[in-house]
Amino acid sequence: MSLPALPEESFRRVLCVVAHPDDMEYGTSAAVARWTARGIEVGYLLLTRGEAGMPNPPEETARLRLAEQRAACEVVGVKHLTVLEHPDGVLVYGLGLRRDICREIRRFKPDAVLGGGYEVEAPYGFDQADHRAAGLATLDAVRDAGNRWVFPEQIDDEGLEAHTVRWLLLPGLPGFGATHGVDVTGEPLRRGVASLEAHAAYLAALPDHPAPEDFIPKITAMGGRAMGVEHAVLFRAHDLQAPPDFLGEAGQE
Repeated sequence: MSLPALPEESFRRVLCVVAHPDDMEYGTSAAVARWTARGIEVGYLLLTRGEAGMPNPPEETARLRLAEQRAACEVVGVKHLTVLEHPDGVLVYGLGLRRDICREIRRFKPDAVLGGGYEVEAPYGFDQADHRAAGLATLDAVRDAGNRWVFPEQIDDEGLEAHTVRWLLLPGLPGFGATHGVDVTGEPLRRGVASLEAHAAYLAALPDHPAPEDFIPKITAMGGRAMGVEHAVLFRAHDLQAPPDFLGEAGQE
């Protein structure tokens, strides 16, 4: 049975929260290209400047990687880019990180928040520490944002409002919990590949890194087979306003 399409027709804004410049460009940005083409406003929140990701001096690396990230955003139609300055490579899960993500959720008011995985083991091996910290803090910040009494200074002193997020989206792969997909066949995939190519200096510093045009289509082709289309990006989509599954099952007995 094919995976269903993500209910993106209900999305007006999507906030994508990642640890580093380039994290969005390993396939997911193809879905972003589709969303922005359909009039959905997409914002990126980068928790670090990626300064530890290249052999150059950190400040030089940060400037370079952010310039490449801005170029990647332009390729897929993202106009709202916020970059924080948590330290790259040693991102720490805690109240400070939750507070900063919560603030951006309350500012941007998304219908859906796209975060990262927070498990130690991922289908491709052990996940990087920053990714895990970012994923868990994003999960908690989504809940924090809707509670007026969590980080109340953002409401009382900064003029923000509590905001309830409907959807939490996490990366998905065939056979690893994916629940929905986004068809990115054609132009969205082309723009997704080009967005990773915008990180040219970063990729050049990685020995033996495959060309984006070689491996991104392979990833989305796997997703496409799971969805019954040529190319797709898959997600684990959680409707935070739906009743728990076990309650629905109990009601059918």
